[in-house]
Amino acid sequence: MELRQLECFVAVAEELGFGRAAERLRIVRAAMEHRIAALERELGLRLFDRSSRHVRLTAAGERLLPEARAALAAADRVRRTAAGIAAGTEGLIRLGTARAFADRVYRALDTLAASRPGLRVRLERAPQEARLAAVRSGTFDAALVRTVERAEGVDLHPLWYEPLIAALPAAHPLAAGEPPRLEDLLRLPLRLAPRAANPAFHDLVTSALPGWIPGPPFTTLHDTLTDLAAGPEPSWTVFHPVGGLPPVERVVFRALPDLTVPVSLATPPGPPSPPLQALLDALCTTHGLRPAAVPTPR
Repeated sequence: MELRQLECFVAVAEELGFGRAAERLRIVRAAMEHRIAALERELGLRLFDRSSRHVRLTAAGERLLPEARAALAAADRVRRTAAGIAAGTEGLIRLGTARAFADRVYRALDTLAASRPGLRVRLERAPQEARLAAVRSGTFDAALVRTVERAEGVDLHPLWYEPLIAALPAAHPLAAGEPPRLEDLLRLPLRLAPRAANPAFHDLVTSALPGWIPGPPFTTLHDTLTDLAAGPEPSWTVFHPVGGLPPVERVVFRALPDLTVPVSLATPPGPPSPPLQALLDALCTTHGLRPAAVPTPR
């Protein structure tokens, strides 16, 4: 059964004539009659009573007519949805993200929904390396990543920069006043997460702090902050912004404007699809940035 056969069936049923139906569909009458005959053979039913003067639906034809109309309407919805996806006005984007990006992402999604109500974004949380791997494999359509400036198998579209966060003992002089300078922090032992946990982050911090003094080991963020508050000797730690800073007594959190990391949208190689471009534009415009049309080369 073909859609064009159903189109002919509906046209003849509504026009009650093969000639008028053929004119409506802009085909020759012989082609119209051939398609109707083929449909009747496939269904094993006679759909029309034919005479030299009249064409009428049979009982079977009357019963099948609403089903044929529904099938054609469903096919039309498929075409319109496909056209919307191709144009970037409809569809689904599977976006890999993290809790730390929640505020910015939700604001961008509000912007996107206002202009593209038919375009849905499903948020998928995963560690950063897993997000990148999912974009490469096609499991995610895009992913937000930080610190990474080049990654194999994906294009990176820069979005914004985030200052790293320093945690200091509240009683230490560097915890008061203006954000501490990096050169002042060099005098204080640093509890730095091991390089194996996040090579890009570790390299960024150590390159910005040449001659840094290793402090007690970094374990988890919460435990490290607790130890920092209770430690007999002052030390500090540094970490990416998170969704909500853990409440720890006797610890002060200070943004480091001199130590920032890029946040980018990772997409499959090549020009972004229209839905991805719409998401990219929303992320940029929501945060006062110019949409990034050219990705960072791989």
